Amino acid sequence: MKLTIIGCGVVGSSWALVFARAGHEVTIYDRSPEAASAAVAFVAAADAACAARCRVAVDLADALAGADYVQESAPERLPIKQALYQEMDALLSPDTIVGSSTSGLPASSFTSGLVNAARCLVVHPINPPHLIPLVELVPTPDTAPETVSFAHDLMRELGQSPIKLTREINGFVVNRLQSAVLGEAFRLVEDGICTPSEVDAAMADGLGLRWCFMGPFATIDLNAANGVAQYCENLGPMYHGLAKEQADPRQWGPKLVADIEADLRATVPAQTLPERRRWRDQFLASIIAAKRAISQDLDRDG
Repeated sequence: MKLTIIGCGVVGSSWALVFARAGHEVTIYDRSPEAASAAVAFVAAADAACAARCRVAVDLADALAGADYVQESAPERLPIKQALYQEMDALLSPDTIVGSSTSGLPASSFTSGLVNAARCLVVHPINPPHLIPLVELVPTPDTAPETVSFAHDLMRELGQSPIKLTREINGFVVNRLQSAVLGEAFRLVEDGICTPSEVDAAMADGLGLRWCFMGPFATIDLNAANGVAQYCENLGPMYHGLAKEQADPRQWGPKLVADIEADLRATVPAQTLPERRRWRDQFLASIIAAKRAISQDLDRDG
């Protein structure tokens, strides 16, 4: 299968590693030749054998020629994506599937009216996809069911963990969940309930320990003797009351943001942020490896 990357920023480079790591030949294209070369260098730094499977295309037509699947990771600006998809529409073969890495734009906003609209959808990774496996598949009203099925099967074959949304929705699933958590996190700090570091500890040393291997529904299903229905009966009224308190969305004002920035910089100075990101990536890789190993051990014991 021939896979193509269009757009070689952080996300596109990470996708290139995902594709090559799974043994596929990868064609890489960016309007900036330097960006395309940097993507190959990124893959090479992780695995030289993977880099050998990557080829930089000379132009967009070369990149799309014979492609079975295209992962578009162009900048997150609607006019850029609209122009790019118009250009690609005239070059795509009738069988090529195109997934967009967009993190918030509905694909219909840049694919509506295209000849190939039925073969386009959102394939949104959680950055960086070479470490975090979840991928959100979001169809447009024009997306054919077989397009979603193809993308789902491909992502599984690549070692990713795809979820299928039934329709377009603002923020998709992950950003909506993150939005709810962030909204309350900022509120707790703004109201003086606790510090940013303490909010982070509540997640990292509390909720996050369960949520990193079982989601919120699976968690509450085990938090009542008879399962989720009993949990909802016992605690549903409390959560309804909390939801009422949280129903007034607040902007993240300059002072609040400055206070949180100061708190974080006291622990992680600005000049050490690149090093901290490398630490995060190493930690993520270790957690994912541990999850897989533990899961395999438990499956064997079970």
